[in-house]
Amino acid sequence: MANLLSIKQRFGIIGNSPLLDRALSTAVRVSNTDLTVLITGESGVGKEVFSKIIHQLSPRKHNNFIAVNCGAIPAGTINSELFGHDKGAFTGATSDRKGYFETVDGGTIFLDEIGEMPLDTQSYLLRILESGEYLRVGSSKVQQTDVRIIAATNVALDERVRKGKFRDDLYYRLNTVPILVPALKDRREDIPVLFRKFTVDFAEKYRTEPVRLSDEAIGLLRNYRWPGNIRELKNIAEQLSVLAEERYLSAESLLEFMPKLLQRNLPALVNETADSGSFQEREILYKLLFDMKKDLNDLKGLVFDLIQRNNLAVPELNPLKEWDDTHPNLPVQSNQTEKYRDAIDDYSDQYHQVSDMDVPGSGRPIILDRQQEAYGRAEVVEENLSLEEMEKDLIQKALRKHKGRRKDAAIDLGISERTLYRKIKEYEL
Repeated sequence: MANLLSIKQRFGIIGNSPLLDRALSTAVRVSNTDLTVLITGESGVGKEVFSKIIHQLSPRKHNNFIAVNCGAIPAGTINSELFGHDKGAFTGATSDRKGYFETVDGGTIFLDEIGEMPLDTQSYLLRILESGEYLRVGSSKVQQTDVRIIAATNVALDERVRKGKFRDDLYYRLNTVPILVPALKDRREDIPVLFRKFTVDFAEKYRTEPVRLSDEAIGLLRNYRWPGNIRELKNIAEQLSVLAEERYLSAESLLEFMPKLLQRNLPALVNETADSGSFQEREILYKLLFDMKKDLNDLKGLVFDLIQRNNLAVPELNPLKEWDDTHPNLPVQSNQTEKYRDAIDDYSDQYHQVSDMDVPGSGRPIILDRQQEAYGRAEVVEENLSLEEMEKDLIQKALRKHKGRRKDAAIDLGISERTLYRKIKEYEL
């Protein structure tokens, strides 16, 4: 622990998060070797700082160190930048040029955004990792280099391997020692300390008093998602150091400068095409409702069948008895049972004959005699499940509801007027 503390002080690392300490401890352990290191983490977490720590603590610390952003070099020139080229190798190559692997021989090269490296360059890099050999662009002479490679990425390389955008053999060679640098949202306990360090530094730079925050304002910083990580926090500290007139800021004052701190970035469903998407969602909903209606009709048919077969006859074991409220598990012997049975018989006699006015849904039960020969099984009529008919019916209802006002009907349907006009013309409404 004491060793990590001294390293933090030496390289200006702020924070006591267990995730940060784990990544730093791995970097220290691997620094004395020549193993290839792959540093992963979101943009702005300080991956380059870890590469410098590994170089400065390694036996190569007296040799050159160079950081190369692979995503910032055009695909047509990256081979020349990394491996060099001979005179006349391509248009504009007026002289020989050394590449980075030749100029930092014996040192360390940090390849940032390694996931953006072209596939042909990846094959050259794999050869260096395996044998230390490479070729200049336009040359057939094999060159040798002794360079330690530290790579970094803010994307999932294994996902790019599955998509065929990154070589799997190179991925496994680079991933000899993985180091995950935690995002700021994963080390929220370090946010107040980092903010205080940045404000003190900017106060010295601009010769002002450091900005201080109330507990509520610090809570806003801790609860923010920080998509830009430490880089974003440093920018906010600098803005407040320059723009804030007061040196002590409450939560309300902080929100005046940074209203985005209230953003929670919750996941949301995004419609790529509003008109077609809204209709598709409604079509799925209507299909579900019609399926439920069909199931309900099947259930009705089953109930009618049971009524016909049993003629509402109640078995003797049916619990037609009173229960004591104080002892719900014990039946009470009472003469009320016979009264309930007589009431049911009277109710059955009253509705035994079904008149022509008795229809399902009228609120009156239909009691069918098992001896009634005229009874026939109810036939369930299937609803029309055509999506076009459903859509047409919806538009007609909306137009009737709004008395032909197409603008109001379109708003009610959740579509644009243009789409509504097209549908009216399509269905000849």
